[in-house]
Amino acid sequence: MPTIVVEVMPKAELLDPQGKAVAGALGRLGQTQSALANVTGVRVGKRFEISIDGEADADALAAVRELADTVLSNSVIEDVVGIHVQDAPSSAVA
Repeated sequence: MPTIVVEVMPKAELLDPQGKAVAGALGRLGQTQSALANVTGVRVGKRFEISIDGEADADALAAVRELADTVLSNSVIEDVVGIHVQDAPSSAVA
């Protein structure tokens, strides 16, 4: 059963208050953890994982694109930035 991943982000020209809050928190953490000191900005988006029956062919991707544009995102404030088929996870080795 293939999984199609849809990624949605706020439009670049709009303020992202959630991203700003995360960036501020990382900045405060950066005072004690040097790896975080270089973070200059964060944008927060949404990720949808859609499982489908059958093949993830061009028709399935087109149907998910329509779903993403009409239901999963608000075109006034968000952009659909990615739609791709997720590789099947490999079996865990015990």
